[in-house]
Amino acid sequence: MEEPRETFSTSEGHGGEIVVETHMVESTESASHVHLACSRQHCAFPLDGDALCVWSTQDPSHQPLILRGHLRPVTAVAFGNAHPLLLCSASRDRVMMWNLGECREKTLDGQPPRGTVLHALLGEVLCLRLSPDDRVAAVCAGDRILMLDAEFSQSRRALVELGRHRGPVTAAEFCPWQTHIIISASADRSFKVRGGRSFSVLVLDPGSQQLVAGSADGQLWVFSLAEGHHYRLVTRVDLRKQRDTFSTRKLSSCPEDSQLPPTKEEVEETLPVLSLAPCEFFFFPFNLSLSSRNASCLWIGSSAGLFIFNLANFELEAVLHFKEFGSLSIQVAGSCAMMSRPCGRKAFCLLSALFGKKIALLEVDLAALLRSQPHPGVGARLSVLPRYAVLTVCFLFEYVYPAARAIVKDQPLVFHSKVTSSGYTAARLLFFQAGDGQRLACGLANHLSLVFSADLTGTPAVFSGHSGAVSTVCWSHNGRWLLSASQDGTLRVWSARRPELALCLGKDMFPKPVRSAQFYYLDAFILLSSGPEFQLLKCHISTSRDDVKRYKQKSRCTPVFRLPTTEAVEVTSLSAVNEFYSYLVLAAGRNRTLEVFDLNAGRSAALLAGVHSRPIHQICQNKGSSFATQHPQAYHLFATTATGDGVKLWDMRTLRCERRFEGHPNRCHPCGIAWSPCGRYVACGAEDRHAYLYETGSSTFSRRLAGHSDTVMAVAFSPSAVQANKTYFFTQFGTSA
Repeated sequence: MEEPRETFSTSEGHGGEIVVETHMVESTESASHVHLACSRQHCAFPLDGDALCVWSTQDPSHQPLILRGHLRPVTAVAFGNAHPLLLCSASRDRVMMWNLGECREKTLDGQPPRGTVLHALLGEVLCLRLSPDDRVAAVCAGDRILMLDAEFSQSRRALVELGRHRGPVTAAEFCPWQTHIIISASADRSFKVRGGRSFSVLVLDPGSQQLVAGSADGQLWVFSLAEGHHYRLVTRVDLRKQRDTFSTRKLSSCPEDSQLPPTKEEVEETLPVLSLAPCEFFFFPFNLSLSSRNASCLWIGSSAGLFIFNLANFELEAVLHFKEFGSLSIQVAGSCAMMSRPCGRKAFCLLSALFGKKIALLEVDLAALLRSQPHPGVGARLSVLPRYAVLTVCFLFEYVYPAARAIVKDQPLVFHSKVTSSGYTAARLLFFQAGDGQRLACGLANHLSLVFSADLTGTPAVFSGHSGAVSTVCWSHNGRWLLSASQDGTLRVWSARRPELALCLGKDMFPKPVRSAQFYYLDAFILLSSGPEFQLLKCHISTSRDDVKRYKQKSRCTPVFRLPTTEAVEVTSLSAVNEFYSYLVLAAGRNRTLEVFDLNAGRSAALLAGVHSRPIHQICQNKGSSFATQHPQAYHLFATTATGDGVKLWDMRTLRCERRFEGHPNRCHPCGIAWSPCGRYVACGAEDRHAYLYETGSSTFSRRLAGHSDTVMAVAFSPSAVQANKTYFFTQFGTSA
């Protein structure tokens, strides 16, 4: 057996010791397809076929413990979960249980360690698992799952034999929060909850109550085991595609002069999922994203390397390729077992070579690995809440600081300043005067806009005038005006008190139809998108008319600012905060991009490519409500949705997808989304005639609301019904506000 090897670092020269090969041994027989085992203090693997070798991960200087008792090659190994630490091993001839504490004491006394035989002649065992209390051992032998009594093993009889699969059982796991439940996966393309792929490894996350299954073709399948979810499929992830996306992000984050030219000949490699293990972050060497701090993560062991997978946004947090560490003994793994230390600083990986008979133990420095990964920093400068005053060169300056008028004030009737008449002081300004939630507006495909009372009783007010489907409806901040945009190319502003038109902007003002429109900057402007650009209009809105020319409106509108997108593509969705002063505007492009504009600087601040698999059809920001209190940092969150690609939750400070909401069917129609006034929930429509309610801290929906007869196209929360979280849903092809 060789001495511990030197420390290696990547060829790019990332700082820190990322991986250390602490042990390496070459066996007489290959263990490339044997289930290896790792615990917090030990790792175990077959040595020379019928023997077991146990290494200490806590103190590498300890001599390895060799256990002999099998007559045939060992095919599966598993550690226990309680104290004292137990080790279970299986071969064709027998299943044995070892008490590692007693075995080490006997070795120190010069006696051969002995194990306890639980069962004999079960055939080829592919997987072993011990229950959380170590009283029961699940043995996967062929197409059977046998539950063996690990506490009283004199009878050598199985407690129970579970229902057989149609193929060999390849993986099994006990449910952490319901220890009497065991989930098994088989090569017959099924597991306990019937699926459609053959799974080779399983792991359960108690926090999100999700089952993650990995397959030999590099696919990850995430199922929800929460009560009432009926074991639904949350999402499916292609590991190779995620790796390629991560590599692209890593390449784009490097300076241009340091980027390597692409190679002409590339070999497409598969990434079979060999092992899954929990990965916890307790130590942060730098500012990780919000999702990395709060979400559960998994270690994924594959033949080409190790991956850290985020269960919140279903993306990779870190990638470690074996080929980037040229001095490692194993470059292509055949079997793998992972384990993270409780402190979260170190992780251990036990590898067996796919080609050859080498077995190696790697120690991974988690902090150094995360430091070497690409982490976008462009969003660190962005803030929805203003961090500095309006620049004097900005067009917003004159609306925040209007020029002082030289007028003569009325003189007081007294000859001292101690008495102030009520008519001499300036009027107070009203801020955050949000709507009271007493009315509900919706735009329809039949060219009409309707305004209902909040209790949906009585006859709605009808706003007619458009000649095309209404694409946008929006309330003003003070609740006096209702804005509507239509596919006929016009934009109209109505009086909210009665169906009376106050302003109409026609096709002559916009080069292309208006896709999105809203009030902005506390009703100081109208923000809209037309073609590949967005515009700001300064409007004076009034319903009064000339006494003589009654047909002539006194409302007027002046364009003050316009800015095209960076790649000159059509804007599909636009969003900005109108409830308070904010300089940022979000725009989605037809080419699946998301761009952030800083209107205080008058330029683009960030551009994200490939945000969804299809163009975004709605951006929804967490704007809060005057009836609810939120943490100031919560206003940095916003959500995007695209047909067929679910809902993504973003943080403006990191410009990363922090969480992903999957599971609601949305394949054809542009179903809408909405934030609750408390900021805790995101609602979305779906094509199964239901509306789904997601908590921002979980990727699994909390409620599934029925009662509709068609696709739910639009959703809206009442800003005043915070405690009840009252939500409105519409099945018509329109919009709501």
